[in-house]
Formats: sequence, structure tokens, C-alpha cells
Amino acid sequence: MNTSSSAAAWLPSTPSEAGERLPLRDEAYAAIKQRIITCEFKPGGYLNEAKISLALGIGRTPVHQAIERLEQDGLVEIMPRKGIIVTALSVDTVAQIIDVRLINEPYCAALAAERIDANELTALHNILERADVATSAHDTNQMMLLDREFHMAIASAARNPILASILQNLHERSLRFWFLSLTAQGHQRAVQDEHLAIADALQRRDREGAAQAMHVHIESFRKNIIHRV
Repeated sequence: MNTSSSAAAWLPSTPSEAGERLPLRDEAYAAIKQRIITCEFKPGGYLNEAKISLALGIGRTPVHQAIERLEQDGLVEIMPRKGIIVTALSVDTVAQIIDVRLINEPYCAALAAERIDANELTALHNILERADVATSAHDTNQMMLLDREFHMAIASAARNPILASILQNLHERSLRFWFLSLTAQGHQRAVQDEHLAIADALQRRDREGAAQAMHVHIESFRKNIIHRV
């Protein structure tokens, strides 16, 4: 198994060349981020840099750099004289993220319906095929990563880099909530069906249909997650 390659899946962007090794600080960042998102490192729990360094087989300096980056992401808090704490999950935080997604993401889907090309549609269907396999296998980690990939593919197809950057930030902030939501019985299949509806509207070049399907999808997430945080 290529550790660097698997770690890259947890980064907002991947190395430019297949097989390219990640810098150690990025490997540490991805590994710690994965454990936070999947709640292996519990919300509100303390992290120990020395123990993490030993567990990952990565030096203290890259681990420290990774922790500082995770603090910028809002996933940990570095508390003077107290240590490093995994940021707690908050109903207010997820509600705010959803509110901003509802403003931006249906509009993004509408733009994508007008601008997506044949290659992008093929790539989107490929994501859905892989997600169907992950759903059937109840692979929550993979389904969550494909969920992010699906939404970012639509953002890219909208041909608005500023909007895509805003949505990437929102999606990264959503990952822990997405993971928690996808652990709910039946919700993975619901997400897959909602993604299929969005993709179908994009295929038809249906601007209003794509926006409405995205709105329904985000509201479905709201209903699922609010009771689980």
C-alpha cells in the first residue's frame, strides 16, 4: 500500500503526478485529519504530539506543522498550558455551513448545468459508479471522500474558480459532519439517490432542475445531521 497516495485522498488537493510522495508535513496532516474526521480522535479530546509522532513514524517537526495547519482549518485548538484539543462538533457550526451552502451550491449546480462538458459528465458518472460500490460495501470513509469529489466536480464544471474556492472551503469544513451523517442507517443510499438526481439534471442541461435537486440534497443532509450532533 502506498501510504503517501492513500493519505493524499484526505488533502484538499492531491500531488500533481501520480505516485509522487507527499512531504512529511502533508502526510502527517492527512493522517491526523483522517483520524479527526472519522472521530478516531474524539471531539473535545486531547492530542499528544509525541504520541502521534511515534504512531505515524513521522518526526515531531512535521507533526507540529500539521497540527498548526489543522488549527487553521478549525479542527483543533492549541490551548496555552492545556495542550491540543480536537474541536467539538457544534450544531451552530453545521447550521451555519448549511446556510451558506444553500446560498451558493444550488446556484453552482445551475451554472454547471449550462457549462459542463461531455468529459466532465463522464467523470461525474464514474464517481457515481464508485460511490455505488462504496454504498453497497457500507464503506463510510470511501463514500465520504466520493461525496466530496462529486461536489467539487460540479463546482469545477461551473467554470467559476472563486465560487469553487468558496465551496471547497465549505466542503472541507463539512467533512466531519458528512462522515457522521453517512454512518446513519440508510443515509448512504439516500445520498447516492440524491446525487443521481443532480447528475440527471446536469445531463439534461436543466438549470432549474439541477438547482432544485441540489437544494433538496442539502436539506436532506440538514435533517439527518441536526439530530446526530
